[in-house]
Amino acid sequence: MKIFRKLESKDVLVPGDVPKTMRNEYIQNFLTLTHNTGHLMLFAGDQKIEHLNDDFYGQSSLGPIAKDDSVPHHLFNIASKARIGVFAAQYGLISRYGPLFPTIPYLVKINSKTHLVKKDQQDPFSSQLVTVQQVIDMKKNSGLNIMAVGYTLYLGSEFEHKMLKEAQQVCIDAHKNGLLVVFWIYPRGKAVLDEKDPHLIAGATGTACALGADFVKVNYPSKEGELSEDIFKEAVLAAGACNVVCAGGSSTDATKFLTRLHKQIHISGASGNATGRNIHQKPLDEAVRMCNAISAITIDGKNVEEAVQIYNRT
Repeated sequence: MKIFRKLESKDVLVPGDVPKTMRNEYIQNFLTLTHNTGHLMLFAGDQKIEHLNDDFYGQSSLGPIAKDDSVPHHLFNIASKARIGVFAAQYGLISRYGPLFPTIPYLVKINSKTHLVKKDQQDPFSSQLVTVQQVIDMKKNSGLNIMAVGYTLYLGSEFEHKMLKEAQQVCIDAHKNGLLVVFWIYPRGKAVLDEKDPHLIAGATGTACALGADFVKVNYPSKEGELSEDIFKEAVLAAGACNVVCAGGSSTDATKFLTRLHKQIHISGASGNATGRNIHQKPLDEAVRMCNAISAITIDGKNVEEAVQIYNRT
């Protein structure tokens, strides 16, 4: 087991656009969400818009989706019982369910779109739905632990200039209020020939750094159909001071998933993961154990065997 060094306040690199009056809040948010390690375990609940009900009812690649997953309450139940870094969901979901689960650390997803309009119809564009100030207002009015905001950006889309401008403003406004910023960046559109090209994924992480994000979520790159831990190192290097987290992807065997995650962090150098379907498509108890297994690798540096033991505990 590799023990990640515990960070102290002085170890946190505070962006220059964070006001002096908000530095302590930014530092506390960073340390809290990463459990003082700099590594982020993001539990993703934003698919409620992104994938509509496809991920929450019916069949997954592993078989039937748990009946628990048919109602949004399941997402919040998991996040409240499991060891996570942050739970990401849209403004409305957090507004409706957050008061029932006030202890969850929240990330508000600023923009979203569905998957209905395909890229051969129109290049993807995910417009901002709420402002950072509206998020701040909800945080003040509700007392919820809102510590971060997230924004999805599609590089290569004919609308990328609009999303780049929105993303930059989101980052400025969030840092101004001491919040962390996570960008989801996917090369996608008619101009993009290979969405998982390693060089292009590295361009995406570099863009996140240029925009000032604290973390960036990207899809794991692929070269000639073969996944490799080495080809992902380019993306980690290109990200610089921005921390890279990997998308969890569609549901897969738990041991296979945890093995892949361990390689992404311990070989490729990723700073965590953003996982949704591989967690919430399971019944509550199993979903919580999966969260804890993922956190064991991401936060505690445990090996695959130790993480699998956590997942298999009943």
